[in-house]
Amino acid sequence: MKRLSLIWLLLPAALLLAAFIVMPTFDLIRASIFDPEFTLKHFQRLVERGVYVDVMWRTVRVSLIVAVICTIVGYPVAMFINLQPKKRQVALLFLILIPMWMSVLIRTFAWIVVLGREGLINDLMIGLGLADGPVQMLYTSGTVITAMVQIMLPIQIITCYSAMTEIDLDLMRAARVLGARRWQALTRVYLPLSYDGTLTGLVIVFMMSMGFFITPALLGGRQDMMIANLIEFQVQHLNWSFAAAIGIVLLVLTVAMILLLRWTGRFAFRRLLNVGR
Repeated sequence: MKRLSLIWLLLPAALLLAAFIVMPTFDLIRASIFDPEFTLKHFQRLVERGVYVDVMWRTVRVSLIVAVICTIVGYPVAMFINLQPKKRQVALLFLILIPMWMSVLIRTFAWIVVLGREGLINDLMIGLGLADGPVQMLYTSGTVITAMVQIMLPIQIITCYSAMTEIDLDLMRAARVLGARRWQALTRVYLPLSYDGTLTGLVIVFMMSMGFFITPALLGGRQDMMIANLIEFQVQHLNWSFAAAIGIVLLVLTVAMILLLRWTGRFAFRRLLNVGR
């Protein structure tokens, strides 16, 4: 009876999973290998043409950079929030969540206003005598990465904070009482207990960055095209099967990189702990 009740409880989630994930994925696979007959030419085209390999590599590289920067910046911010009194935590989390209430498109356009040739930063630099004329800051890889970090950073902070709230801070105090220095208590007690949440946040940021479309399209140049922009370009030119093949490659590449990141992260952390002993 309990097993039957559990099945009924899981049925809505299973139906949603099948309708919005499993079936579209199988339809994408079908479109990529039947054109109209069975063929692998679209995948061969992806591998054989260097421009597509460059786009895939660029997507992975940019996503990794964004994920690592968000982790490096987000971890101490989340730790600072977690160590504050409860009322102050609520206020600080509210400030972190405010940007997430705004559209990604609006936040991307805001960077154009700030970094444009007649934007705020250029006007400030010219006014202070730091530049003789407008400096080209838009349509560069650095601008794309900066904007993506700004968009994804709240997600990393919230994920790290959620893991840190489960840590008993009395363990830190006990370590200090037993003679550990503040840095030792942080690296040997706090960091290991919050590591899984931090690694999960890094993986989530990487996964979401792999599918970024608006920010590279508006702030990057032709040399900053990512896989999502390539898919959109192929759809515009009605290359449906090739776009589907790129989508499958994006899915496989993302899953493979997530597994690699989790394995590498856990392995590196264990080695770090062993070295520190």
